[in-house]
Amino acid sequence: MTLLEGLDYAGVAVFAATGALAASRKQLDMIGFIFLAAVTGIGGGTFRDIVLGATPVFWVQKPAYLLVCVGVAVIVYVTAHLVESRYRLLLWLDAIGLSAYSVMGAAKGLALTGSPVVALVTGMMTATLGGILRDLLSGEPSVLMRPEIYVSAALAGAGGFVAASLIGAPLIAASLAGVILAFAVRGGAIRYGWAFRPYKPRPGRPPEDVM
Repeated sequence: MTLLEGLDYAGVAVFAATGALAASRKQLDMIGFIFLAAVTGIGGGTFRDIVLGATPVFWVQKPAYLLVCVGVAVIVYVTAHLVESRYRLLLWLDAIGLSAYSVMGAAKGLALTGSPVVALVTGMMTATLGGILRDLLSGEPSVLMRPEIYVSAALAGAGGFVAASLIGAPLIAASLAGVILAFAVRGGAIRYGWAFRPYKPRPGRPPEDVM
C-alpha cells in the first residue's frame, strides 16, 4: 500500500466513524449506522472523482473502501456508549479525517490535471463534503455553519501539500506538511475557537417579510 492509499483508507475510516457517531446520537439501528458511515466516508471522494472524470469512482474500483465503512460502523455501534461526549469526539475525528483527505484530494487533483488550482479545490471538496452530508442527513448542527474555521483548514492542508510538491519535496514530506497544517488549523479552531470575522452589518430578514 502506498502512502496516498494509506491516507485514503485512513480518511475513509475516520470519516466513517464520525458518521456512525452521528447515528449513535440519533439512536439509529445498525443499517442507519452503516448508511451514515458510508455516506460520510466515501461522499467527498465520490464527488471528487466525478468532478475529475475519474470513473468508475474509487470505491467501485476497490470495494474494500465500503467494507471499511461497514466495519467501522459495527465497531462504533457496539462501543459508542462508552464515550462520554460523542459530539466532541465526532469533531476531533472529523478534524483528523479532514486533514488526511485534504492531502489525498489535492494529490489526486494534482496528479490527474497538473493544476495547483484544481488540486486546491479537489482537496477542499474531498475533505469537507462528507462531513457536510453527514450533518445534513443526521440533523446535527452543520460543521459548515459553525463559527470556527472549517473549510479554510482543508484549504490550508491542500495548499501545504501543493506548495511542498511544487518545490520538489518528497511525497512523504509534502503529505506530512499538508496533514499537520490542516490539523493544526482545525484543531486550533476547535480548541480555541479560531474564526474569521463574520458579516455583521445587517442580519437577514425572514422570507415572509420580503415577499
